Amino acid sequence: MIDSIISSKTRVKLLLKFFINEKVSSYLRGLAKEFGESTNSVRVELNRLESAGLLSSKLDGGKKMFSANKSHPFFEQINQMVIKHVGLDAVVFEVAEKLGDLKEVHLLGDLANGEDCDIIDLAFLGNLDRNYLVQLITKAENLSNKKIKYVVYENENTFFQMIDKLKEKSVLLWKN
Repeated sequence: MIDSIISSKTRVKLLLKFFINEKVSSYLRGLAKEFGESTNSVRVELNRLESAGLLSSKLDGGKKMFSANKSHPFFEQINQMVIKHVGLDAVVFEVAEKLGDLKEVHLLGDLANGEDCDIIDLAFLGNLDRNYLVQLITKAENLSNKKIKYVVYENENTFFQMIDKLKEKSVLLWKN
């Protein structure tokens, strides 16, 4: 979807990286290695996004670290567009909104780290009807064209210990 309106594949990868999880920050060489692209092509797109105000940067030990500019007027809209692109909107609408005693849903794994992938990893907190959850997950997989792996926690302490360990590799998708 995004690929049809943004012609640069590198720019799409950068938007995914920084706008799925607003806590992510990275530097030029790390991004080039992660994307399997030249530092020059990544640099050009980083500079464009920074000039547009979508990314901010700071020096950290000689490395220029980039992150999403959360104060940009279009931050929320770009975040929502990226979430729709990777199919997370289907997950939130089809699963979280219909489960009843659900407290939180977190995105985990590669996608939470801003890497586009075919698997959506989720963690649910609540006392859920597991059979109904399986039905909803199957429906969301069909809508998102992605495989969904999930874990359900009923104990809040265990859930939040897991989330604390993951730090930046966790994105809150839904909260009741």
